[in-house]
Amino acid sequence: MGSLILNENMKLYRRPRTWAMLGFMVAIVLFLSIMDWYHNDKRTEGDEWRNVVIEEKQQRSEILNDPKLNEENRSYNEQRVAILDYHLEHDIRPEEGTMWDAINGTAGLTILITLFTVIVAGDSLAGEFSGGTIKLLLIRPASRLKILVSKYISMLMFGILLLLILFIVSILFNGLIYRFGNIDLPLVMVNTEGEIVERNMVATLWKTYLFNGVSTIMFVTMAFMISSAFRSSAMAIGFSIFALFAGTIVSEVLQAYEWSKFILFSNLDLTQYLTGRPYQEGMTLTFSAVVLSAYFILFNLVSWLVFTKRDVAA
Repeated sequence: MGSLILNENMKLYRRPRTWAMLGFMVAIVLFLSIMDWYHNDKRTEGDEWRNVVIEEKQQRSEILNDPKLNEENRSYNEQRVAILDYHLEHDIRPEEGTMWDAINGTAGLTILITLFTVIVAGDSLAGEFSGGTIKLLLIRPASRLKILVSKYISMLMFGILLLLILFIVSILFNGLIYRFGNIDLPLVMVNTEGEIVERNMVATLWKTYLFNGVSTIMFVTMAFMISSAFRSSAMAIGFSIFALFAGTIVSEVLQAYEWSKFILFSNLDLTQYLTGRPYQEGMTLTFSAVVLSAYFILFNLVSWLVFTKRDVAA
C-alpha cells in the first residue's frame, strides 16, 4: 500500500499543474494580505481602538431600540454589544486591524483548496481510463481496493498539504508585515452556553481551518465517487464544483424545512458551531459529524462497489 501511495504522489507532483496550483494559492495569500494591510483602518492603532468599539456599541444599541427587529438579529446584536463591553472592561482590543484579522480572512481561501483538490481528485481515476493507463495499474499484484484507496489517500494528503501551506504562509507573512504586533491577543467570543470567553487565537484559527477542511474532504470524496462511477473527469470536476457553489444556496432556500438539516450542504460548515449560530436550532456538532459520516461512507461505498465490481478492462 505504501508503494502505491508513493507512486500516486510521484505522479501528482510531477505535473506542472500541481505546482501551478501551489504557487497560485501562495500568491493569492500574499496579495490579499498586502491589500488588507494597506487598507487597514488606522483608527484601531494604539488606544484609538477604544473609540471605534464605543462607536460600534452605540450603533448596535440604536439598532436594538428598533421594535421591529427580528429575534435572530436582536440576539446577534445583543451578543455583539456584550462582547464590546467585555473588550472595554478588560482592556482587550478586538482583532480588527491586527495580524489575526488578516489571518482569519485567509481562512476563506479553503474554498480554493477545495477547488484545486476536486480538480485533482476528479481526474485521478477517470484520467487513468481516458489515458488507457488503467490497464497498467490492474496488471499489478495489488488488488483493486488497494489501488482505489491509494489514489484516495493521496488526494487527501494533497488537500492537507495545501491546508498546512495556507495556514503557515498566512501566519508568517501577516506576522512579518504587522511586525508580529498583538501576537498574544486572545479571541473574545460567545460560547455555545451564551457565555463570553477568551480563547487562544492560534488554536481557534487552526480549528477554523480544520473545520473548513472537512468540507474539502467531503467534496473530494464526492468527486472521487463520480470519477469512479462515470469514468469522466469533466463530469466529476464539473458536478463537484457546481455543488460547491450551489450547495450554500440550496441549504438557504430549504432552511425553513426541518428535514433540510439532514442535507449534506447544511452540515458542511462546521464553523457554525464555533460562532454558536447553527443552521437550525437544536443542531449540534455531534449531529453534523454523524450526518457527514453517513454521506462519507455512502460516497466511498459507491466508489468501491463500482470500481471493484464493474469490468474496467475495456
